Amino acid sequence: MASWVLHVDMDQFIAAVEVLRRPELAGLPVIVGGRGDPTERAVVSTASYEARAFGIGSGMPLKIAARKAPEDAVFLPVDHEAYEAASAEVMAALRALPDVVLEVIGWDECFLGVDTDDPETVARSAQAAVLDATGLHCSVGVGDNRVRAKIATEFGKPRGVFRLTAENWFEVMGDRPTRDLWGVGPKVQKRLAALGIRSVRELADADEELLVSEFGPRMGVWYHGLGSGLGPTAVDPTPWVARSHSRETTFPQNLTTARQVEAALAELAGHAFDDCAAEGRPVVRVHLKVRYAPFETKTFGRKLAAPTTERGDVIDAALALGSTIDQQREVRLLGVRAEMTMPESDESVERTPVRGRI
Repeated sequence: MASWVLHVDMDQFIAAVEVLRRPELAGLPVIVGGRGDPTERAVVSTASYEARAFGIGSGMPLKIAARKAPEDAVFLPVDHEAYEAASAEVMAALRALPDVVLEVIGWDECFLGVDTDDPETVARSAQAAVLDATGLHCSVGVGDNRVRAKIATEFGKPRGVFRLTAENWFEVMGDRPTRDLWGVGPKVQKRLAALGIRSVRELADADEELLVSEFGPRMGVWYHGLGSGLGPTAVDPTPWVARSHSRETTFPQNLTTARQVEAALAELAGHAFDDCAAEGRPVVRVHLKVRYAPFETKTFGRKLAAPTTERGDVIDAALALGSTIDQQREVRLLGVRAEMTMPESDESVERTPVRGRI
């Protein structure tokens, strides 16, 4: 039998959870973000396929989404608890599959490691298990490594299964832009284009030394291998361990006074500390994120004098960082991240950013 990596990705997960508990929304353009008020300053967390047909996507300001949306569009607030509960049910259903290793990498996606001669059958079993347990649909990418499995999922959406391996890599991906590769964002795509590298095949055929000179010895080699779909094959079932917890808010109206900033920071820091306290681990460092109007973002942090389990210590640290904010500028976003000690019995580090990072 051969070893395969399966990437399971829930279809329009957040929107699907909302439709599941409000069946009357089925078939309508559903946009989830902020407090569900498109007049407020917030961004789209997810959009249903019906909404995406109008050019609405994750990260788009709600005000712009409202201009693009049809009259029957429905805007809903983000409900983290509902999505976490649905995610737990999905992962439990997949974890119960026979002879699979599961690695959670987000609310709505995971890798499965399996030894089989028929990975498509396992993929369809995974889809059936999730649907039976939750009423939600997912797509599955089948690959001979994690990179190819992850990319394959996009070709299977929605509700499908797609196989991508070394055998068909260039047939499927060769002429596609480098932006279609997992881990290549718009900034990297632009830097590659400046080197004359625009397609996946061109990246694979590029001089590795050229890439190393542009991106450094580690990432240069990684991007070169990515052009050929190279990547790790291991699926790690070790439970994900958070290194930090963060809270951030984009304000409906800009903050214009030091008192407003202090009140917001105290609230955010308190919530971040409470998330850490729930894990029973001390906080060792506090980070601040500030976005000035119109859109300049700065982040900075400080190490605490000693690990602390006191809420006041974390709030005080956040306020001290906040005192360095330029009081002559209006603030549109604030975020506080509390970094914790790692469990002594677990030398692993945070493997994948899931949400809430600043």
